[in-house]
Amino acid sequence: MRISVVLPAKNEAEGLARTLPGLREVLPSAEIIVVDDGSNDTTADVARHHGARVAASPYSMGNGAAIKRGARLASGDVIVFMDADGQHNPADIPILLERIEAGYDMVVGARDGSGQANVHRGLANRFYNTLASWMTGHRILDLTSGFRAVRADRFREFLHLLPNGFSYPTTSTMAFFRSAYPVAYVPVSVARRVGTNSHIRPLRDGIRFLLIIFKIATLYSPLKLFLPTAGVFMLMGLGWYAWTLVTEARFTNMSALLLSASVIVFLIGLISEQITSLTYVRDRD
Repeated sequence: MRISVVLPAKNEAEGLARTLPGLREVLPSAEIIVVDDGSNDTTADVARHHGARVAASPYSMGNGAAIKRGARLASGDVIVFMDADGQHNPADIPILLERIEAGYDMVVGARDGSGQANVHRGLANRFYNTLASWMTGHRILDLTSGFRAVRADRFREFLHLLPNGFSYPTTSTMAFFRSAYPVAYVPVSVARRVGTNSHIRPLRDGIRFLLIIFKIATLYSPLKLFLPTAGVFMLMGLGWYAWTLVTEARFTNMSALLLSASVIVFLIGLISEQITSLTYVRDRD
């Protein structure tokens, strides 16, 4: 297999100086692509010094945008995505590639609790893993890990679905499961990031993580979100009707509103399910 390694990087000169030598040692013949996402430090210079191919953006477009640019440029049969901040150990890449050779289309490096940025993010990720496992019917150990190996042709099928922001791991994982492409998880160790240039903001990312929850549902099976919601409205409507029937012997506008909302939410879920199915239709000529 021809291997390409894509590292999205924004002001990660220090991290690249530590990551690239180890990466070249593990994969001496691999194509290494560093996507410089509008850095204002020496990220591009460090990458070139270590023999990496640099794709530079004139301004920051986001982590997902860097991933898409790198995937388009990669010439390998398999693409390995990893962070440029020194957290991911290049020595773990052969483990991912072994599972690719065993027949998997995506292999994800699953972090343990020590690999989470903080307690709150660890709890949030655990919740996302549980939700995604329920949605897909498969055990998902790390939904948001950016350390993964994928078959390039499979991954490029879903480039149009990937956001320009930080949730590309979630989107790609759910897309692979939805399309019945086998996904595997292998445990990996994660070091603390190099430097202090963290791009995490509590309020902004709290909202972003909430949106990820809805994205998980809408990407995989919208009815699993809309059907329980419709059921709640239905039970509330019937419960309110039973109460008013016993106490006032009448059918109220509130009961009608709740029952109507139940039907509307259910129908929207059906339409969303059809749209989602069309999203994954492939040309098999």
